[in-house]
Amino acid sequence: MNEIARKIGRRLAAFLSRPLPDYARHDSASIDLVLKVIEPGDILLVDGNSRISTAIKYLTQSTWSHACLYVGADETSVDSLSLIEADLQAGVTRVALKKYENYNLRICRAVGINAQEKAQLIDFVEERIGHQYDLKNIFDLMRFLIQNPAVPPRYRRQLISLGSGEPTKAICSTLIAQAFQSIHYPILPNTGLKGGDEDELQHRHFSHFVPRDFDISPYFEVVKPTIAHGFNFRELTWKVAESGNAEGAKITRDGEVST
Repeated sequence: MNEIARKIGRRLAAFLSRPLPDYARHDSASIDLVLKVIEPGDILLVDGNSRISTAIKYLTQSTWSHACLYVGADETSVDSLSLIEADLQAGVTRVALKKYENYNLRICRAVGINAQEKAQLIDFVEERIGHQYDLKNIFDLMRFLIQNPAVPPRYRRQLISLGSGEPTKAICSTLIAQAFQSIHYPILPNTGLKGGDEDELQHRHFSHFVPRDFDISPYFEVVKPTIAHGFNFRELTWKVAESGNAEGAKITRDGEVST
């Protein structure tokens, strides 16, 4: 990519990264509660609100437009640089969990990996800090912001397989997919037959993965902070809007109405 294309790419990156208005956060779990349950090696999916997020959501037919890997930090805090992500403008960097406190989030956890494999996973992404986002994706995704093409859903996955594929560049889900493939952990592998009825798995190319794949993968557990931290619906307090009850009346855990 020549220098003129790089300058155009950087300008487009800045434009596509701007947040859009009217974003609605529906997740009721606070970022402090997320911090209490998230573990190193977990994937944090983000429902983004930028222009590029809109394109990714369209192509993947999913609410998740971004993925980060939680690697932890010496100090356990929402302000600690505990996430590694591939950002459109900054490239592969460490960021704080607090960055996403106002977004809808989902934690996906690989099942059964041991401490050594988790360390290898984290080392893989840490070694790539400083790599730049694959700017070729910007030109490809820009098409879907100008005019959403009439593409059948089954072909949209192919359209997200973008970029130059240069080893020193990365996009968010590609980086994480490569990391898990490096320890031979399945995401959405191709399956075939090896002799009789024995299944043989084959990794998909890492450029084919999108954020939602970690959510729908049968090999990742979805961790919901409210439930993981200990949830009892009987301890909730509800406001009552039925006629005959005073405004602001509440139903206690025993089902009695109080004012």
